[in-house]
Amino acid sequence: MKHVIALDVGGTGMKAALVAQDGTLLHEERRPTGREQGTDAVVAGILDFAAHLRDEGLRRYGTAAAAAGVVVPGTVDQERGIAVFSANLGWRDLPMRQLLGERLSKWPEGLPHKGGGGRRAGHGEPLPVVLGHDVRTGAYAEGRIGAGRGADRFFFVALGTGIAGGYGIDGRIDPGAHGNGGEIGHIVVRPGGPQCGCGARGCLETLASAAAITRAWAAACGDPDADAADCARAVEAGDERAQRVWDDAVAALADGLVVVQSLLDPRTVILGGGLAEAGETLFTPLRAALQERITFQVPPTLVPAMLKDTAGCLGAGLLAWDLLSLEVTA
Repeated sequence: MKHVIALDVGGTGMKAALVAQDGTLLHEERRPTGREQGTDAVVAGILDFAAHLRDEGLRRYGTAAAAAGVVVPGTVDQERGIAVFSANLGWRDLPMRQLLGERLSKWPEGLPHKGGGGRRAGHGEPLPVVLGHDVRTGAYAEGRIGAGRGADRFFFVALGTGIAGGYGIDGRIDPGAHGNGGEIGHIVVRPGGPQCGCGARGCLETLASAAAITRAWAAACGDPDADAADCARAVEAGDERAQRVWDDAVAALADGLVVVQSLLDPRTVILGGGLAEAGETLFTPLRAALQERITFQVPPTLVPAMLKDTAGCLGAGLLAWDLLSLEVTA
């Protein structure tokens, strides 16, 4: 079975898959990112997970993966394959594509070569690797096969450990001039507010991300193990403390989205990531908050992501297949 490796690295967890040419997820796995162990351990974990997926594909299909697509948070130089900066994971100017290519070029010891692997299998040649931005790649997947399919202009927002976005125009995602396009999480919505990992204060992701809600709700309820999902359930149960935490986050998110609407004027805003799993507990007050803030802008259609938390992983697979298509036509 011809397949590619897809790996989506998040702030707290990694999702990986073997992806067929038609976009089918042949095999899926998850692991924690382990950021509490430091940047070097995170990078080692990414390389180990990618190698494990290579080995899994060999065991299952007896043939090497055709390519690998890996997406990471922060600022990414996709052309050079450099993970430039991640506030949540702590790296700077990391040559991720090179590191992955070197790690995935070797046939693992102890695995027999069953044949059918093509010119790359078992000959020490580098595996083609493409590096992408996790959220922009998730946006790409939503635009190709998800909630943004057929939309001429949409903005995808991932509400997870941090907050980031991707602007889709006629089927492509605009990365910006320097790879920073879509970084809605670092719009300052509360000047002088909480310190952000990027160095600024009052960034949207310090107030409305799942991590921010987790911190606020744990402090409000006195349970250090409480998280954002617990807060959403408490809101649904009528807990006034949870409602205050939730309202603060929704207000900040609405402020950030109004900025996006003013600058980019997307027709559709797609919300994904773990926080969007709260459904109408999030969408109903957010639509109302947006409507309160809209003046001259045309309000966007606010919809949930279709691909849920597999968007980044599917997008990584699509990037890998796109890379192979470019190799063929080059």
